[in-house]
Amino acid sequence: MPSLAEGAEGRGSTKGKMMQEARSRTQRRKDLQERLDRVRQAARRKAGGRLTALWHHVYDVDRLRESYFALRRKASPGVDGVTWSAYGEDLEAKLQDLSGRLQRGAYRARPVRRITIPKPDGRKRLIGIPALEDKLVQRATAEVLGAVYEAEMLGFSYGFRPGRGAHQALDAVSYAIQRRKVSWVLDADIRGFFDAIDHGWLVKMIEHRIADRRVIRHIKKWLSAGVLEDGKKHYVESGTPQGGSISPLLGNLYLHYVFDLWVEQWRRRQANGEVIVVRYADDLLVGFQTRADGERFQHELCERLQRFGLELNAGKTRLIEFGRFAAQTRKKRGAGKPETFDFLGFTHYCGQTRKGGFIVRRKSMAKRVRNKRKQVKLELRRRLHDPPPQVGAWLQQVLRGHYQYYGVPGNTRAMSNFRYQVLRLWHRSLKRRSHKARVLWPQMARLAKRWLPYPAIVHPYPAARFCALDPR
Repeated sequence: MPSLAEGAEGRGSTKGKMMQEARSRTQRRKDLQERLDRVRQAARRKAGGRLTALWHHVYDVDRLRESYFALRRKASPGVDGVTWSAYGEDLEAKLQDLSGRLQRGAYRARPVRRITIPKPDGRKRLIGIPALEDKLVQRATAEVLGAVYEAEMLGFSYGFRPGRGAHQALDAVSYAIQRRKVSWVLDADIRGFFDAIDHGWLVKMIEHRIADRRVIRHIKKWLSAGVLEDGKKHYVESGTPQGGSISPLLGNLYLHYVFDLWVEQWRRRQANGEVIVVRYADDLLVGFQTRADGERFQHELCERLQRFGLELNAGKTRLIEFGRFAAQTRKKRGAGKPETFDFLGFTHYCGQTRKGGFIVRRKSMAKRVRNKRKQVKLELRRRLHDPPPQVGAWLQQVLRGHYQYYGVPGNTRAMSNFRYQVLRLWHRSLKRRSHKARVLWPQMARLAKRWLPYPAIVHPYPAARFCALDPR
């Protein structure tokens, strides 16, 4: 029932307003999706042609609003210092102003704030943090361009695409090696890919399908905005900053033209045996029936990448003998067990089923687990004097997130080992709370039973999911 105050003032009930706003948001999302569907249909009708009218989809206030709410709430601010919550104050007025500037060409891209994150091997990863408005507009642009290019992307590309992810790529790798004639695997890594993208080539690739000059102009603005590092502004002639909302799409588009279309033609026209391909962003995995095909492909791939300003990371790129007959042929040569390869956080190795058949086994990469353990150790040190239930709730989230990614069939032992390592780190942390602290293992067992969940297999076998998603 509406309150007396609401009735006296002639207002509807609060509950009614909330339901009406929810319906309004749902209707807006439906309208935005229908507009993207029309873009997809136009892209299919003009396969190989150029689309001329796209920018009005970007500066649409409803799309900008949805892009704003899709951004990470707690992300670090860019050079403007504006956080997500601060921009949300008087949001509608700011979105209207932004839409107007985008429409009349008054929008200006800000430099990207660059920070460095140390890698486990001692090198540094450069991360770019755009200003909030730039991230917002980039996300809206990426949605529109994604609707255009999704129809053109090939089936073996899995990174940063709707309805696809790392586990679909992992399923494709296992299924293809087990079912196809694969005896050699090229695990290729492109050195500093996002920092090496050539701006000139990238713009040419976009112009191949996009004829809307406003879209091209704004992409050039983001590429040429420069970076701000240690208070100094630098202009860069290559690369797209990791951290920008549009960077994954631009990287995917670059490799679509540089690698995907080329490798599709190569395996049809030049390969002597079967070739399987799986790509997730800049992680490339190619399987071959013959070693000669693998060696020739690796050589020609290097030449192809160099043409577009890219190069393979020699330390991480390997052609190894792997597949159904690898163990047997290596045993005849006295070469030992087949080598393993790492892909998307898992170490892949040759195994056997209970009936003696060949199967691709997967386990958590040791390096990734070590890095995660170090992070947990540092965080436990920071939470040293927090109450055990509070720390336990956090560790519970850590383990559940770990199982959610690494919970594939056959990986239970590695996940159990990680849980035990977390338990030991927590035990050590509790003992260091005081020089008089005594924490016995029976007490730790009770804490572990309450807060540390046991490993769970959350993903199906590769063949089951791959065949369901790809009926071919």
